[in-house]
Amino acid sequence: MLSNSDQHRAVQALYNTYPFPPEPLLQEPPPGYNWRWQWTAAHNFCLGRRPANQKVRILDAGCGTGVGTEYLVHLNPEAEVHAVDISEGALAVAQTRLQKSGVVCDRVHFHHLSLENLAHLPGQFDYINSVGVLHHLPDPVAGIQAVAEKLAPGGLFHIFVYAEIGRWEIQLMQKAIAILQGKKRGDYQDGVAVGREIFASLPEYNRLVKREKERWSLENHRDESFADMYVHPQETDYNIDTLFELIDSAGLEFLGFSNPDYWQLDRLLGKAPDLMERAKDLSEKERYRLIELLDPEITHYEFFLAKPPIQISDWTDDQTLLKALPNLHPCLTGWPSRSLFDYNYQPLELTEEEFKFLQAVEAQTEIQANVEKVLTDLGDRSIDLALVRSLQTRQLLTLGNS
Repeated sequence: MLSNSDQHRAVQALYNTYPFPPEPLLQEPPPGYNWRWQWTAAHNFCLGRRPANQKVRILDAGCGTGVGTEYLVHLNPEAEVHAVDISEGALAVAQTRLQKSGVVCDRVHFHHLSLENLAHLPGQFDYINSVGVLHHLPDPVAGIQAVAEKLAPGGLFHIFVYAEIGRWEIQLMQKAIAILQGKKRGDYQDGVAVGREIFASLPEYNRLVKREKERWSLENHRDESFADMYVHPQETDYNIDTLFELIDSAGLEFLGFSNPDYWQLDRLLGKAPDLMERAKDLSEKERYRLIELLDPEITHYEFFLAKPPIQISDWTDDQTLLKALPNLHPCLTGWPSRSLFDYNYQPLELTEEEFKFLQAVEAQTEIQANVEKVLTDLGDRSIDLALVRSLQTRQLLTLGNS
């Protein structure tokens, strides 16, 4: 069993050999949106309203080669962004990436640092992003606690960690490669070569081969991705029970998964009313556990935590909603058109009334008209508060307090 420091060095060596993720460096800002990295979109999703302030401090906790950092900087033009990583090789790529895409240098700061040592960073952060990192720490509990300490009261924490059920075949291949490497384990180039030879030698009907081809082969043609998946020296995979043990250890509040539709039980058992009735008294965690057992494709969990005190906006009161200040959601693709892609890049078709209301909102954004004024000026009785609530719930519209 390696010590924590030895495990850190092993992970550092992997990412110095194969900086990850291996996305190309561009001479322009990154394409499109990832709404989870856009402060207004994440705040609206988690707390039901736009944030009052755009001049926030953001931490990318385990930035790798800076793919997420680049989005965080470009999608949040008023934010101060700090990015930390254990691999100096990955950090060098990250710095080059942001320089090429035109980042203003005084807004982004890189730190060669492990998550457990975040106390060395001054101050706290309004938003923390940690994608694909905690599960590679020798002690994820110590890691999430260290990150939680840097979260400001009322701040949001976006996390991505691996799920064990959907990665079962990956675990088997990891162990097989380690056995065949023997004393050469830790030589990551050798590990990649061994892994590729295994896949080339196994019969086509082999379950590991079939899973690789149907799910991972498009990204794993790059050695960096193959190494990250199959020869990583440290990985902890979770199920719902162990995931919430990790969350509870942080002392933060769970706000929900970033893909909430997946975690609706009626998606799987909606055709069986008797089973849905049986499930009515299950706890939230029990429902989540049942869903992952019945649909074992999930390979990761992506979710939000917050540091109390927090306030989630409730727009069910008509007078409160009428006073709210509406804006278009910042992550709509294709606007202005009735045929759009929403914040998740899913296609949608606006009704004539929805399109008309959103146009009116956009026209009055500069004067900060509230919902009541927008509706009054439209003078269309078919456009009502139910439509406004629907647009906000579906993340097509953001609302702010007046």
